[in-house]
Parts: sequence; C-alpha cells; structure tokens
Amino acid sequence: MKRTIIILALIIFSTTIGVAQTTSVEKSIFGLQTGVLGVWAYNEAKLSNTIALRTELGFDFGIWESTFYDDYDSPFLLTPVIVLEPRFYYNLKKRSENSKPIEGNSGNFIALKMGYHPELALFNTDDAPVVSDFSIIPTWGIRRHLGKHFNYEAGLGAGFSYTFAKRAGYLKNKSELELNMHLRIGYRF
Repeated sequence: MKRTIIILALIIFSTTIGVAQTTSVEKSIFGLQTGVLGVWAYNEAKLSNTIALRTELGFDFGIWESTFYDDYDSPFLLTPVIVLEPRFYYNLKKRSENSKPIEGNSGNFIALKMGYHPELALFNTDDAPVVSDFSIIPTWGIRRHLGKHFNYEAGLGAGFSYTFAKRAGYLKNKSELELNMHLRIGYRF
C-alpha cells in the first residue's frame, strides 16, 4: 500500500512540475534569413520570458528612386544595415497550451525595429553619393518554424526615418514616414 501511495505521489508531483514550467523565449538563437530585398544574420537574446533582443547585420538591396539619386543612371544599391530590435512575443503561452511549437521563438510578436544604413554601398556603378539613414519602426509580425532548422517570418509596420543627406553634400537632411514590410525565409543554427 505504501508503495502504491509513493508511486502515485511521484506521478502527481512530476505532472505538476511539467505543468508549472514557464513558457519562455529561447536563451539565445542564431540564424540567417533572406528575403526579396536582402540577406541578414541575426541573434535573439532572452531578456525576459516574453522579450528577446534581436540584433541583425545584413545587406539591404534597394531600388532607389528619390531626389538623392535622380542624377544617376543606376539606382540599384546593396547597402549594409545594422538593426537593434526588442521583440515582445505575446502568444507563446497560448501556443504552448494549444500544443503548438514555440521552439526558435515561433510565435507572434510586436517589435520596435531600429535600423541604421551607413554611408557605404556595393554595386554602386555610378559612384552615387551614398546617403546614410536611421529608422525607428514599430512592427507586428509572426515567425513559424518548418522542421528543426528552417523558419519563415513576416512583418508589417510604419514608423519614422531620418536621412543624413548633408553628410553626402546635399542641402538639407530629410525625415519621413517609412514602411517595414518583410517576408523572409531562414535557417536557425
């Protein structure tokens, strides 16, 4: 009888521990992503159970049709980008309770994307002066995994950008509304 009670107590205790574990973003994930307009390497580091800090280095491909590049024949540029983006994954607990995967931070998120393009470009065949910019864009997005390593991600947001045009010889700097629409596929290490 004692043996049965001990076995039942252990089963109940182990079940309770499994349910009591907190759902959380992963401690640290590294990966590569590509989309229509670039390629990026990223890291997401855990700040709390629902917040991760994403850092990203990559290249944005652009077709520049603005007043800064009107005098140049080739508006195609590949510019490096540095991104710092806190992400709040708001539905991890619900996904976990519904037996949906949350590995690799698979879930919906709200982010504050802060990006900087320095005064550097590849494939600048016309030697157009490169204009650096900084942007802050609140973004809503989703990330889902396909198997153990592959993922896809989509996001949509609108925010503010500031272009440092005076550094490149133009008369004044420029601030404007900027959109963030991305669809990416990636590989997580």
